[in-house]
Amino acid sequence: MIKITFPDNSVREYEKGVTGLQIAESISQRLAQDVIACGINGETVELNRPIEEDAQIQLYKWEDAEGKHAFWHTSAHLMAEAMQELWPGTQFGIGPAIENGFYYDVMPPEGVRITESDFEKIEKKMQELLQKKEALVRQDIAKDEALKFFAERGQFYKNELIEDLEDGHITTYTQGNYTDLCRGPHLMTTAPIKAIKVLAVSSAYWRGDEKRPQMTRVYGITFPKKKLLDEYLQMIEEAKRRDHRKIGKEMELFMFSDLVGKGLPMWLPKGTQLRLRLEDFLKKIQKNFGYQQVMTPHIGSKNLYVTSGHYAKYGKDSFQPIHTPEEGEEYMLKPMNCPHHCAIYAWKPRSYKDLPLRLAEFGTVYRYEQSGELHGLTRVRGFTQDDAHIFCRPDQVKDEFLRVMDIILIIFRALNFQNYEAQISLRDKVNREKYIGSEENWEKAERSIIEACEEKGLPAHVEYGEAAFYGPKLDFMVKDALGRRWQLGTIQVDYNLPERFQLEYTGTDNQKHRPVMIHRAPFGSMERFVAVLIEHTAGHFPLWLTPEQAVVLPISDKFNEYAKQVQHDLEMKGVRTSIDDRSEKIGRKIRDNEMKHIPYLIIVGEKEANEGLISVRKQGEGDKGSTTVEAFADEINRIVDEMTRDF
Repeated sequence: MIKITFPDNSVREYEKGVTGLQIAESISQRLAQDVIACGINGETVELNRPIEEDAQIQLYKWEDAEGKHAFWHTSAHLMAEAMQELWPGTQFGIGPAIENGFYYDVMPPEGVRITESDFEKIEKKMQELLQKKEALVRQDIAKDEALKFFAERGQFYKNELIEDLEDGHITTYTQGNYTDLCRGPHLMTTAPIKAIKVLAVSSAYWRGDEKRPQMTRVYGITFPKKKLLDEYLQMIEEAKRRDHRKIGKEMELFMFSDLVGKGLPMWLPKGTQLRLRLEDFLKKIQKNFGYQQVMTPHIGSKNLYVTSGHYAKYGKDSFQPIHTPEEGEEYMLKPMNCPHHCAIYAWKPRSYKDLPLRLAEFGTVYRYEQSGELHGLTRVRGFTQDDAHIFCRPDQVKDEFLRVMDIILIIFRALNFQNYEAQISLRDKVNREKYIGSEENWEKAERSIIEACEEKGLPAHVEYGEAAFYGPKLDFMVKDALGRRWQLGTIQVDYNLPERFQLEYTGTDNQKHRPVMIHRAPFGSMERFVAVLIEHTAGHFPLWLTPEQAVVLPISDKFNEYAKQVQHDLEMKGVRTSIDDRSEKIGRKIRDNEMKHIPYLIIVGEKEANEGLISVRKQGEGDKGSTTVEAFADEINRIVDEMTRDF
């Protein structure tokens, strides 16, 4: 008999070799129907995998992330099987599950080009295969045997992957006539898959290397019920409507130019005002929390990043060193701000009385991204981090961590990000070789993060093996209005950089000690944060933040002078106002300015000009009646004051 421990710490005994499915059946038949995968000692596996020793178990349903991963991983194999039947001779690369669905990288036979016109054909073939309810059979296979098997089938990309694997750790999964090199996990059969949609096709370099062949990447998604697919497709349509690239263009917030360079955003006047208002918002909070603002160059000596370790880490993703006319002198566009802040700390002796030292900067950094990976503001080559680094004594780490959490939660409340969770990233339980620093310091850092979350009452789940090589971290995962997860805000504890830069402070014992460094970026990057904010709000920013709070629309040209006076008076009273004095019909002006997501439209014509009034329309609510400029401005300022009371 073996002992199985459940998530609630209850323990049951089962015969050796019991499966996850049998355990679910022992609890209830309903659970056995719903469960699709299981976790054994933290590893997600198939429900029919025998358990040979005492273990901890978790039973995963579709609602669980681990359940979806197994479901979509199996769906990727199903799509590959369909493409193999449709286009014999197709070579297969990798086909992982992703956050929403799955993809497979393939090299079609010569003369075949997979396009959107083939989506329905792929879906139909997948549905045909589903009727067979094929079982997925896992097999351990020797390396030589695996190489021979895939070579005979012309699967040269699979063989390249196999060459990188250790003998004794290679497995395949087979369903029907399709066999794939794979570690799993999977469903036991394809039967739970009911609804299928092929979503997109693109190009992707093999193993992400621009020097390697371009493969065809086919994206898809599946669900256990058609209703769930219908809801997802509706969400996709709404996501298209909220696309930050589309709304950013309509609102004239930012632009890109191939002449300037790919992945280098330029902020237009309205977007600049939005961004500066966000920066001012955070600067005000930081000032209240004792931060000092600094500014550092956009470049630095290559030796700076060699010392910090960032050259080794980001060398391939950084722009190549800049050579000056002086022999042997090399600079780089900075990939991170932290080395510069370490240099600021080190420029003069520090005492324990100086700590904590909190240095903040909106610092622009540069990292090379492949052209195919660039995407609006969410994936760029130059971006500005709302960076700060706290240098503190070890006994101050926990309190400083709590203070950073306070800042992040203030930001979430102010911008209406109500649905979020925290992830504590700790070391791998077994493999400690990839981490630097003493066991004692790691335990202190990890304990500080865990206790900080407990004190805040912040729900957080732990991910082992996800810590940075220099220390554990806390990431905030936010769900936007469409339920999509974004990482916004991160806090990291670092014992490494102070060591590499030999940072010191004089303690109460008059001896030299090493400070601890806390990295934090509540927004992450200004570019990505604005993109998420646009899509979360659909461009309807909070009134305190929006670039334009009102626009004045004269009914005809003869009322332009009165419109300009209204605009001037509102600006003088602190209301951000523009004017649309085009020679267009008022209906056209209203439609155009509603597309720009301006909260209030102010209509002025003969009646308003004669009576010294304005007619107000509110975005999404229509006509709000007539009022005076003063009364309208007072109301706008009252709403803004109420919104910003806490910050």
